[in-house]
Amino acid sequence: MRLRPRRPLLPLWVAVLAAAVSGFLNAGAFPGLSWWPLIFVGTGLMLWSLIGRRVWASLLIGFVGGFAFFGNHILWLTVYLGAVPWLALAGLEAIFFALGAALIALAWRFVPRVWPGTAGRLLMMPVVLAGLWVLREAITSVWPYGGFSWGRLAFSQSDSPFAPLVAWLGVSGLSFVIAFLSAVVLQAIREVSTAWTVRGIVASAAFLLALLIPAWPVVSSGSIRVASVQGNSDSGLFAQFQPGQILDDHLQATIPLIGTSVDVVVWPENASDIDPLRNRVAAQTLDYVTKAMKAPLVTGTITEDSKGRTFNSLLLWENGKGAVDQYDKIHPVPFAEYLPDRKFWYPFAPGLFDMVPRDYSFGQRDNVFDINGAVAGLAICFDIVDDALISRMVDSGAQFILAPTNNADFGHTDESSQQVAIARLRAIETGRSVVNASTVGVSAMFAPDGRIIDQLPTFTAGTMVQRIPLSTTTTPATLDSRAIEWLTAGLGLSGLVLGLLLRPRRRRSRG
Repeated sequence: MRLRPRRPLLPLWVAVLAAAVSGFLNAGAFPGLSWWPLIFVGTGLMLWSLIGRRVWASLLIGFVGGFAFFGNHILWLTVYLGAVPWLALAGLEAIFFALGAALIALAWRFVPRVWPGTAGRLLMMPVVLAGLWVLREAITSVWPYGGFSWGRLAFSQSDSPFAPLVAWLGVSGLSFVIAFLSAVVLQAIREVSTAWTVRGIVASAAFLLALLIPAWPVVSSGSIRVASVQGNSDSGLFAQFQPGQILDDHLQATIPLIGTSVDVVVWPENASDIDPLRNRVAAQTLDYVTKAMKAPLVTGTITEDSKGRTFNSLLLWENGKGAVDQYDKIHPVPFAEYLPDRKFWYPFAPGLFDMVPRDYSFGQRDNVFDINGAVAGLAICFDIVDDALISRMVDSGAQFILAPTNNADFGHTDESSQQVAIARLRAIETGRSVVNASTVGVSAMFAPDGRIIDQLPTFTAGTMVQRIPLSTTTTPATLDSRAIEWLTAGLGLSGLVLGLLLRPRRRRSRG
């Protein structure tokens, strides 16, 4: 007897509405609202809306849900850039979200045939659904043009009891757990029968198991005293300022620290808005700071090499020696720091793309500095969301992480709080202290367990001076988080393929 495909549980218009609500709920799980439990409700609601759907309907449902999420999550793009870039990026991500939703809809239709029992419905089906969710996140994190990793489920959990899991499983692994638990609860609710209590217990046990996994133990290998400076500079792309103003803002914010004993001073991205490698006055300013503080300075600036290529750079500056090391941003942000395929894209919005008059080149240097024997991993701004760059710095021996950034272009929006939440998760994931140094905030220091060591209010000049732990701990996530990503995504894809291969074939009519 042939099994019939499950019919949709909801009318299409209700499913579309549920997907839209799902997007809003998931956006609310992230900073600034930060109601992290909403991620389980929103994800479960999205999965529910796709039950029994065919491909075209699932694409519509997924697009609406994806746009409702990303449209809210990255609304900060509109502050200075207006609606066009926001619509373009949110729309592109919604398309990818829709494709992921289509895969999930196919899984709902065909995977239950592979594991038809209770265990299949409560365990194996959620594994496949969660794996497909991670597959979509993994692809969009690296493609196209290096991807857009913002908005992964895991990034909503920096304040939650689930945050310690990121040290065990990495970002993709934590996303898998969130999607899996959401699917388990959904399945338990759907299994309305005399055995519902047992299934509810299974769902509750899954949550408790995830919550009870202990934090990964971090062994300190010493400490370093860091002074981080927030100059509160009007340093955005559209700000009106004289060259050297941002440099002077950070100089003035640093002067009160003179006489304070520190091992390193950290300024944010582009804090030296004049390249000290080519400007004598800027170089003298950095010499003054390092001499007065009796410590090296890490500062962001824009550099140019002998071939005329421009880089978003960090310099390690020492008094009397100048720049003793340099990091050039490896992953410039497409359509912001460079325009990929400029000849193709420019005619679509010349007025908008005139705001990107120069293309930053891709850096080739390593992303660590040796600061008097302590190795610092380096992440400029959106580098912090790039899994590969985090792995590279840890593999290069990083004992703590410096994350200089410039959030001025996003005003009083959630962008800076979303970014600093990711930095906090990176501290837990890698077992390293993280110093997030912003021109306007949020600036914060995190211990290897994610504990806030110090923090500055936004749009206020100030400094943080703290001794932070160093560590060479190898967490399971840093051992091979990419393997966890491949495993979880592979489970989802292989489960779907198996379901498709075992689907009943339609008999051809004989005439």
